[in-house]
Amino acid sequence: MRHQNSGRKFDRDGSSRDAMFRNLAANLFTHERIETTVPKAKELRRIAERLITRVARLGADANAATISDPAVAAARLALKRSIGSYLPHAQVRIVEGQAERIDVIEHLFREIAPRFVGRNGGYTRILKTGFRRGDNAEMCLIELVVRDPRVGAKTAVSVSPVTEAVRAEAPKSRSAEEPPAAV
Repeated sequence: MRHQNSGRKFDRDGSSRDAMFRNLAANLFTHERIETTVPKAKELRRIAERLITRVARLGADANAATISDPAVAAARLALKRSIGSYLPHAQVRIVEGQAERIDVIEHLFREIAPRFVGRNGGYTRILKTGFRRGDNAEMCLIELVVRDPRVGAKTAVSVSPVTEAVRAEAPKSRSAEEPPAAV
């Protein structure tokens, strides 16, 4: 029996599971929408919403007090260090077709948490997308409810010269007009 044992194990030991969720949370905060399996998304939602709640509560207190208040500055620094010990710092994302390097902790404090200051939970949504082809696992998108419209915008991205050369050398398929060669 699993009395008082909450959370899924995902057939991993504790450190591997923690690393997986740290990276999933960092990717969610970086890209604001990721695709994963439904059980992972449901566990990730618990972690991500707790992190956003901690930062949003501090943001509400910081908006009420002045920025120069030493108590608020100390609390903000302590929370940054606490979350920084959990999440990886550097990530790369695509914004309007350009690669951009961001600090996940700063992004969480400056851009994500202020969107949710007046909201009492429910920062993420899970949208089921179907089943994965290889193992038939149920897939979904997990995303922040209030997203930045610039992130993930589809714009013209230049193709590298190597990719263009490979495409040019690829054999062309036969057209329907040519009959197959008789042997």
